[in-house]
Amino acid sequence: MDTNLRITTNKSTDKTPKVSTELLYPELSYKITGICFAVHNELGQFAREKQYGDLIEEKLTDSELNFERERQIADSGNILDFIVENSIVLELKAKRIVLANDYRQIQNYLQESGLRLALLVNFRNKYLKPARIIRIEKYMVK
Repeated sequence: MDTNLRITTNKSTDKTPKVSTELLYPELSYKITGICFAVHNELGQFAREKQYGDLIEEKLTDSELNFERERQIADSGNILDFIVENSIVLELKAKRIVLANDYRQIQNYLQESGLRLALLVNFRNKYLKPARIIRIEKYMVK
């Protein structure tokens, strides 16, 4: 199942939502995901979130990707773990279970930052499964 589907509206009289199969930033996502797998293989599943972040920062630097770490967005006080290439939010977790609130938090980050894609990575899992989260486009139906 593709988690990168985006629903858009057709501007004609047909009010049926159309599904876009556009994959956002495939090459960059692949590089970031590879870095996350390398970090998980190196540190295992029981390190602290800061340790994962420090090693990811080192590997992003080594791969010559532009990034910002712990960037505050807007005046909300929200702080993103990483923004990579001014395109993708990378949010790290080191907890037993990722909850619906975590997904809501990421969606809020995307709305506030104006970015279209986030990767949510929980390093506590035995097998890493990065989640791709796309920004919900706000639109008005007339």
